[in-house]
Amino acid sequence: MKVKICGLKTRSDIDNCITAGADFIGFVFFKKSPRHLSFTNGAELSDYYASNYSDSGIHKVALCVNPTNEYISEIVTASKPDFIQLHGTESPARVEEIRQKSGLPIIKAIRVKTKLDIKASQQYNVSADWLLFDAAASADLMPGGNGKSFSWSLLEDYECGLPWMLAGGLNPNNVVNAITLTNPDGVDVSSGVEESAGKKDELLISAFVQSAKMG
Repeated sequence: MKVKICGLKTRSDIDNCITAGADFIGFVFFKKSPRHLSFTNGAELSDYYASNYSDSGIHKVALCVNPTNEYISEIVTASKPDFIQLHGTESPARVEEIRQKSGLPIIKAIRVKTKLDIKASQQYNVSADWLLFDAAASADLMPGGNGKSFSWSLLEDYECGLPWMLAGGLNPNNVVNAITLTNPDGVDVSSGVEESAGKKDELLISAFVQSAKMG
């Protein structure tokens, strides 16, 4: 089971994720989010990772929402990610364009309200490399990282041509049940391992990774 911890903001966040055994670490480049990083912050964290954990095999993910080509270029230059996560309303053609221009694999987030949203995700099977199913947010919330879940039963018996992650409202207490119900290739968490918005908790990170790996 792959585990992604998203919304890291500090060097100690990176340390804690590495120690816990995470497989992906996520940096958010979306100004409305409490987890947003400036390009300067992103570069600093990327350099810290490169200096201390370059041989760890953990993948760095840069999250953005409906980015322009210029914004993607700046993100790649600053944070040197291994993956780009697209969390907006990007079309399959746009996803493919970003993949081609960046030269990086893509994690495409799918906002789920109903079974139709899951069925519609199949249109990304060619342009994306991973899918990530997250709860659809209301207009006044961020696209992700809200601690909101959707009905996991919608993903029961789901078969996908791509590896996929489950996200939305996960925490150390419910992740095993979520994995049991949906059988994903990975799980993604942000607010579920925080003591407050944007502030990660070392013990929660450790507990989440341990539970997910056991589940």
